[in-house]
Order: sequence, then structure tokens, then C-alpha cells
Amino acid sequence: MNQPVFLLDEEPIFPPVELAQNDPNGLLAIGGDLSVERLVEAYRNGIFPWFCEDEPILWWSPDPRCVFYLDQLHVSRSLQRELKKQHVSVTINTAFEQVMANCAAPRASQSETWILPEMMHAYQQLHKQGYAHSVEVWQNDVLVGGLYGLSMGRFFFGESMFSKQPNTSKMALVYLANYLKQHDFLMIDCQVGNPHLYSLGAQDLPRSEFSNLLQQSIDTPQDSSLWQPKTLERWC
Repeated sequence: MNQPVFLLDEEPIFPPVELAQNDPNGLLAIGGDLSVERLVEAYRNGIFPWFCEDEPILWWSPDPRCVFYLDQLHVSRSLQRELKKQHVSVTINTAFEQVMANCAAPRASQSETWILPEMMHAYQQLHKQGYAHSVEVWQNDVLVGGLYGLSMGRFFFGESMFSKQPNTSKMALVYLANYLKQHDFLMIDCQVGNPHLYSLGAQDLPRSEFSNLLQQSIDTPQDSSLWQPKTLERWC
């Protein structure tokens, strides 16, 4: 039987993730706001917001949880060839707002976006506070792909990615995974799996295992230079 959905008040406090709904999978709470304080508390506990236009803020912690272990990312031969061509450059935190705007743009496969203006504003504030980061793929100084998410402890919480050229979002992911691996990160959280993510090597973890790993490493300090704007070294 499902637990009741919790209604949040002005305090940035969440119920235990074990009390999330089974159907819909992972729905934990409704309401609250998208302040930096509340969002940081949410991610520290494996909770994230996802809602559509004209809906209240919905908070989720699905079971299982889709993740990438950094040494298990699958890079196909065709993608390896693309990466070796060196026809793109990849940067960190040089165009966060542009990446979010491209992730929010309409796509042929979906009729609406969950990256609403209030979400864009909230994550831009997280970026200014040093929590949210972007990876950009450039071709001839034109932004052609990228992704964004949050970084805490040894986790990167991926939020969304986009491509304007074939494979450019995959390139952003590969470069990010390599960079995180160099700095002793554990995994990239993908939240909910899909065939595309699984084809790249993502796997499902029971929520309890994900939560345990998160609590063990969420307070691991990060080097202050880690997320300074920079061009990433060539992947291979």
C-alpha cells in the first residue's frame, strides 16, 4: 500500500526517502519552493524536483535509481572514432545558461518541457552558489551539445543534456565521466533509466544501496579549482 504524499511547508526538510510512493514510482512530497537551501537538502538526500507546467512542485526519489559508475561507461567504436577526430572542444562552466536553455528547448520526441522558467532560475542560482555545473561541446565556436547537473561529495547528479549535432551530448558525458574519474568521484546519478542511458552503460541500483553510498560520500570535500571554467583535456 502506498504511503501518503507529504505536503512540505516553509522549512527545507524532507521525509525519509523510504516513504516514497510505489505508484507513481518515487513520488515523495509536494509543495515547498525551489530555494538553494531546499534544493541542496533535497540532493543531499537523493531527492530531486520534477514537475510540469500548471503542477505543484513534486519531489521524487525513485526505486531503483539509474546511475553510471565512472569506469563502466560504454563508449562504442563509432563514438571513439568521433572523439579521436578532435573536431570539437569541450569546456566546463563557460556557458551554463546557454546549456540550460538548449536543454529546455522543445524536442520532436516530447510535447512539453519540465525545465520551466522557475526551474531555470533556481538552477542558475545553484550555479552561482557553486553547486550546479555545465559541460559544453563546441564546434567552430558554436555550442553544439552539452549537459548540466549538480556536484556534491563524490556524486554528480545529472539533470539534462542536448545535442545539435550527432553524438555531441554523448561526447559531453564521456568527457565529464573521464574528468570526474580523475578526481575520485564515484558515479553520475541519472535518476530514472531509459534505453539510451542503458546502452551507454548505465545500471539500476536499489534505492537503499544508492542512499547508503550517497550518505557515505556526500560530505567529501571538493578541490576549489575543480569547477573553475576550463577546457577539458582530450579524452583519448
